[in-house]
Amino acid sequence: MTILRQKFIDEMQVRGFSPQTQEVYVNAVSQLARHYQRSPDRISDDELKAYLLYKIRVLRSAAGTVIVTVSALRCFYRHALHRSIRRVEDSLPRMKKPVLRPRVYSQEQIGRLFQMAKMNGKHRALLLTIYAAGLRVSEACRLRVKDICSDRGLIRVEQGKGAKDRYTVLSPKLLTELRVYFRHERPTDWLFPSGHIEGRPLTTSSVRHVFARAVQAAGLPDHGGVHSLRHSFATHLLEAGIALPVIQRMLGHTNLGTTARYFHVKSELLCALKGPLEAIDLRSLST
Repeated sequence: MTILRQKFIDEMQVRGFSPQTQEVYVNAVSQLARHYQRSPDRISDDELKAYLLYKIRVLRSAAGTVIVTVSALRCFYRHALHRSIRRVEDSLPRMKKPVLRPRVYSQEQIGRLFQMAKMNGKHRALLLTIYAAGLRVSEACRLRVKDICSDRGLIRVEQGKGAKDRYTVLSPKLLTELRVYFRHERPTDWLFPSGHIEGRPLTTSSVRHVFARAVQAAGLPDHGGVHSLRHSFATHLLEAGIALPVIQRMLGHTNLGTTARYFHVKSELLCALKGPLEAIDLRSLST
């Protein structure tokens, strides 16, 4: 490991960045260095801006990818190389994040996914847990046996996004599925341990591959990967009448506005909606 890379990691660690963020940011700086074939401390401000234009125009990178790249490089040049804030902001301007409507599966499609797709017991239990509890895939992979609070009907999520602990729902059906899985697999520490490295949890990349195969086997459209299960969880709760702040707590959102993205109304509800004018008496009082 180079001295510069270690210095960058040190700066991120003292700021409380998660291991996942550290990995993504280090990778973003490594890609920049490979692009110019030299150390990032020898790359000029103009070259930084040219690199962003290359990702946008040539690579046609998604807006989210470019935004992450900008955040990583701003962090690196400000805190690891101590370039002035003005220089960093001029060469690495922040992009406006697009507001995207989450794509979700219907409950009928979720049923098809688990009825038709052929998965082993571990993968089935994990995907069911992601949907039933509204978890991020990384959170589900890091669940431990002790996090399943069956007596309280809760799942404890330890150090989720933003280094926050929280609880989410443990449905009776999911508990039944987990008990069947537990009897067969007998996990002792990690709820979903790796099948290749002893003492480690299942990796997020392997779960993404499993989900992609399951979606294909069930004949469902691609809605953006396994994270669509979490989107579906939130949307289905809203459609069932669960209050938005309750869903916010289960998802671990800091901002209620983030949770409000799931305000999707079923078309049949819109058709049945008459509007507030129907409750007003418009008959003239004159005789």
